[in-house]
Amino acid sequence: MNTPSELKYTKDHEWIKIEGNVATIGITDFAQGELGDIVYVDVDTVDDDLEGAAVFGSVEAVKTVSDLFLPIAGKVIEFNSQLEDQPELLNTDPYGNGWIIKLELADGADHSELLTAEEYQAIIG
Repeated sequence: MNTPSELKYTKDHEWIKIEGNVATIGITDFAQGELGDIVYVDVDTVDDDLEGAAVFGSVEAVKTVSDLFLPIAGKVIEFNSQLEDQPELLNTDPYGNGWIIKLELADGADHSELLTAEEYQAIIG
């Protein structure tokens, strides 16, 4: 299972890469494997200020729909428009071209619930 060590993770199987005041967020390799073939990504929260753990969108796979949870509080500033025509990028490149949103971090956003790669690996086994 691919779990890059430079990223942080959540128990809900999202990853987050924080660069300055902007975070890039997607789903983990484990999550895409559990979901199967992803056919649609729905994010209608661009320009919204959201609390950590809020639902920011959903991913539809052939057999199920799964909510996406924000790892940390902030304002959704960008949706990966490539996913509109190529939702399968979440399956083929979850940590690269398959990113889902960019988030401007809220002042004082709480990082304490984020997991290291090792902690996340322990959860998923």
